[in-house]
Amino acid sequence: MYEEAQLYSPVTTDESGEVTVHLAHDHPGANDPVYRARRSEIAAAALAWRPGDPAPTIAYTEAEQNVWQTVCRELGSKHERYAVHEYLDAKARVGLPTDHVPSLDEVSSRVEPISGWRYLPAAGLVPLEQFYGSLADRRFYSTQYVRHPEVPLYTPEPDIIHEVIGHGHLLATPTFGELHRLAGLATRRLKDIENIRFLSKVFWFSLEFGTVVEDGELRAYGAGILSSYGEIEEFRGMDHRPLDLVEMGTADYDITAYQPVLYRAESIQEVVEVVGGFFERTSDEYIEGLRSSAKAMAR
Repeated sequence: MYEEAQLYSPVTTDESGEVTVHLAHDHPGANDPVYRARRSEIAAAALAWRPGDPAPTIAYTEAEQNVWQTVCRELGSKHERYAVHEYLDAKARVGLPTDHVPSLDEVSSRVEPISGWRYLPAAGLVPLEQFYGSLADRRFYSTQYVRHPEVPLYTPEPDIIHEVIGHGHLLATPTFGELHRLAGLATRRLKDIENIRFLSKVFWFSLEFGTVVEDGELRAYGAGILSSYGEIEEFRGMDHRPLDLVEMGTADYDITAYQPVLYRAESIQEVVEVVGGFFERTSDEYIEGLRSSAKAMAR
């Protein structure tokens, strides 16, 4: 069963102030002491950051730069083939560098003039209420580490490639940037953590892994698909179901594999009406009604 914390490796600080990122045993970098130390170093920089300060400047290594360059090169043609048009338009307007990993402030300097969004540094997991709530202010928490260099086209957790190449371009679009913001406003109206988890799953199956029919073709608008070289090649062959808020908000799924079940809208307008409409009318009472419907259907 999905838990938000599974997305990120735990980060701890001991009594001496040393920060450690704890990678799972099957993580690509688990047996690489250099990579583990690097992850902890980058996490420590995020933990030391204070609101109002510039985002930490990470001096990315040659290996990390090579990963960024590889992913940018491999995803370029895939985006042209599979991404929704708004994403492609935003990608051209934002103009992220393909030769080096940008700092979060560099990303903000490109996205904020277009749509008002800024990036904030995160060491790893940000509490649900904080992460989703910050979207209301057009603030997006992002990790700054890069996936392991031996597997540049795969990551078991969200790295800066996912956060920037996936979400960054969406935040620069009129439609999907606004849906992110509406999710934030909805979160701030919720008091029950279980209802926030329901919202986070609707977010997952839409803004992370959403698909839509555009110009007669199935295309992706979810950041998880658009930042994954492997998944973007496979998503059209998955089980595509109509948008269903009850099902989306209560589904269990495995985050360590390609998503076998995706939710398809028949148009961008349907995404706005169904997903955006959900965010706009969300309250604890509304989500509890949806959750009750799910329980009744399961009997």
